[in-house]
Amino acid sequence: MESTLLLLGIAVPASLAVGYFFRKFKAQRETETAEVNAKKLIEGAKAKAKEAVLEAKDEALKIKEQAKAEEKERRDQIAQAEQRLAKREEQVDQKIEDLDKRRTGLEEHEKEIEVTKKDLADLRKKQEEKLERIAKLSKDEAKKVLLDITEKEYKDDLLKKIKAMKEMVKEEADKEAQKILALAIQRCAVDHTAESTVTTVNLPNDEMKGRIIGREGRNIRSLEEATGCDIIVDDTPEAVVISGFDPVRRQVARAALEKLIVDGRIHPTRIEETVEKAKSEIAQTMKEAGEQAVYEVGVAGLPQDLVKILGRLRFRTSYGQNVLKHSIEVAHLASMLASELGADVNVAKKAGLLHDIGKAVDHEVQGNHAAISRDIAKKFGLPEEVIHAIEAHHEEVEPKTVEAIIVHVADAISGSRPGARRETLESYIKRLKELENIANAFDGVEKSYAIQAGREVRIFVKPEEIDDLEAEKLSHKIAKKIEEELKYPGQIKVNVIREIRVVDFAK
Repeated sequence: MESTLLLLGIAVPASLAVGYFFRKFKAQRETETAEVNAKKLIEGAKAKAKEAVLEAKDEALKIKEQAKAEEKERRDQIAQAEQRLAKREEQVDQKIEDLDKRRTGLEEHEKEIEVTKKDLADLRKKQEEKLERIAKLSKDEAKKVLLDITEKEYKDDLLKKIKAMKEMVKEEADKEAQKILALAIQRCAVDHTAESTVTTVNLPNDEMKGRIIGREGRNIRSLEEATGCDIIVDDTPEAVVISGFDPVRRQVARAALEKLIVDGRIHPTRIEETVEKAKSEIAQTMKEAGEQAVYEVGVAGLPQDLVKILGRLRFRTSYGQNVLKHSIEVAHLASMLASELGADVNVAKKAGLLHDIGKAVDHEVQGNHAAISRDIAKKFGLPEEVIHAIEAHHEEVEPKTVEAIIVHVADAISGSRPGARRETLESYIKRLKELENIANAFDGVEKSYAIQAGREVRIFVKPEEIDDLEAEKLSHKIAKKIEEELKYPGQIKVNVIREIRVVDFAK
């Protein structure tokens, strides 16, 4: 037991001593290893730093060389610019010198011309003085002698000429008397009623206004787009107002709206179908109006297509006067005047009925309505005397026949009645048409309508040709052209609408 304890007493201190020396040796080895690694790191860092310094020097050298090259290039450019400038200065100096020489030459030439004029005047004066000495007459005396001799030699010819002129005047006396008599009839006047530019449609109840407007206004927008009229829904009880300068459009809108009210189905698709049907019915109405006008006046043998064009005047106004009624009235007046004055009644009646037929298509064809009416008459092979009376009814062509004068007078009688015409309305409608024509002249425009009494032009474009950006540009272009070509009060709103519809069918 004691020997065991003794061994333990010796072993423990020995193991502690061994462990101490072992750890000391290990720490010394690690210290030496760390020092070696540190030296290696320091040497590597020094090498990298040296390499970095060398690279920096190389880069600085490159930058310096590049800067020198750029500086040389700039100097070369400046030198070239200075050379070009010097050359231009030389050219300008040369041009100035040439101009000075030309101006000097012109001044000398003008002086020579003045001297030449003076010499010619002196020479002419000397010649006149020489002639006066030879003839022993002054200039005025010589002129008087020459006229006396001419009068004596050609006296008989002058008398014959005067006699012929008197005979010609006598032959024209009867025609001139007829013209004076016809013009005197213009003092006649009767009452006449002017038409309006708005149409009122009565509703069964005020609830119908909401259905006409539709959800978020889609129904009223579709109706305005299809008809080209402005549909005004206000506080007026059981009524809406259709506003538009074109009476045909107003009539189509009125007929379509009345059908929709009776049918009760009001939505965009139904609106488009009803408007197309209304257009067909109005076309039939205009055809019947033309046939009725021909029958009432008593003009036979007119081509059917010409009668259809005449019927379009049923919904056309001029200065607030219905053109078809005006044409019928002119035909009756011309017939009676021709009968009283011994002229051709049939020619006067036919020309009176057709004198304003050009107004049916004047928004589609360029030119004044008298020239358009003449061209239509020629196209349908009317007699030459009828064509002349039509083209001369505003004296844009000088009247050469009594019938032409009669048609002109009858037209003036019909238009001169109190309240028959309003200049302001015609000018207003003309401005609205010009507004639409300007918009329609641009590519990609499908249709356009002037609404709000000309304060707005609504333009529908073809979506496959005009995108959103082009639509915005188009509005600016149209507004600019309106400013350049039209005179109008206030301002005009240019409203460009681009709408895409996609339709499919479930089968």
